[in-house]
Amino acid sequence: MELYFYIALAAILSQLLFLLQTYRNHIYALKKYAKKHSWHALRTVLIVPCKGLDSNFQKNIISFFNLDYENYLLWFVVADKSDPAYSELCKLKDQLSQSTKASDVQILVAGTVGQGQCYDGRETNRACSQKIHNLLYCYERISDSFDVLAFADSDICVSQDWLSHLVWPLRRSEVGASSGYRWYIPKKNNLASLALSAINAKIAQLLGPTHFNQAWGGSMAIRKDVFSRVGINKIWQKALSDDLSLTYAVKKAGLKIDFRPPCLVASYESMTWRELFEFGRRQFLITRIYAAGTWWFGLFSSLYSILGLWAGAALAIYAASIQHQHTELFIAVPVVFFVGQLIRAILRQRMISELLKKDVPQMKAAMAADIFGFWAWSLLMLAFIISSAFGRTIRWRGIRYKLLSPTETIVLSG
Repeated sequence: MELYFYIALAAILSQLLFLLQTYRNHIYALKKYAKKHSWHALRTVLIVPCKGLDSNFQKNIISFFNLDYENYLLWFVVADKSDPAYSELCKLKDQLSQSTKASDVQILVAGTVGQGQCYDGRETNRACSQKIHNLLYCYERISDSFDVLAFADSDICVSQDWLSHLVWPLRRSEVGASSGYRWYIPKKNNLASLALSAINAKIAQLLGPTHFNQAWGGSMAIRKDVFSRVGINKIWQKALSDDLSLTYAVKKAGLKIDFRPPCLVASYESMTWRELFEFGRRQFLITRIYAAGTWWFGLFSSLYSILGLWAGAALAIYAASIQHQHTELFIAVPVVFFVGQLIRAILRQRMISELLKKDVPQMKAAMAADIFGFWAWSLLMLAFIISSAFGRTIRWRGIRYKLLSPTETIVLSG
């Protein structure tokens, strides 16, 4: 018990430091969001891969036509014309191509990636995901006159100045890529959807002015010369994850990933418990393969926060029962952990209420669920991380993949 005296002091101190870092990220997000950029000097190609009709598909796609950016091409890409997204994209192009600031709008058909082949059709015993296959198909068709590659997912809705904010940090040579992140807004307030929003919010809160940022493929940009120089086009030929493999290559080259709070975007989604567990395991398994350090950090921090709260509470009760001389310190540990986690939940919900003001009415249930149920979501997140520690096979949009390494993937079945 005497040893625990020093462990308790260290635990309390670490929680205070973690809370300080969280507050720093909070201030950074609000400060960056308040700044406005109208810099359009870099010619940009915005690539949006589509598969099926996501929630609010039409609203999301229209937002890409309405960007306030002068020097961009807007390219949508599907695997096959039979995809229901293709006909919808054609309709929207006919309706909106005259009013958009995009100098060119295209709907490309990349073809379906087969087992053992990638975007160029060469037969190999390794392959990329269908999404990366589509992205590489577009990359091969971009002329050298363009400076920036920007990427977005079809299940997000962006603001008019989203692209300006995303491209802005790429003027600096030390920045390898810029990225936003998603914020899940439940389409219906069932418990699984609320859990998805809360767990994702915990991860989003970690992004800020740090070297630990990861790119997110749904809202990211990179200079075309950097993309080629660090070999992302080659890495992607055998990769499953577009964003984590890009992060891997950019950081290996000694460059930074710049997190852009104004590019944190709304993603309207609802899930069943089965879908949530499949999604959670898949996301953390991909992280384990592509960013092992981040995965271990997630496992350690989840265990630490849960043990600090629940094991700390058990030890406090025991110390009180035997009237230990440092009972107050024993009690202080779970109290500090509880209060610290509560404050972090309040801070992240205050942040998003500023960044996505128009969505606040729809987020009220999710905000309350995060603030009052933070302790439960920590347990669920740990379950996802532990489940991802086993195996290397996932199913993503109907296709099974086996992840061998950050640069090697096998397509098992379509």
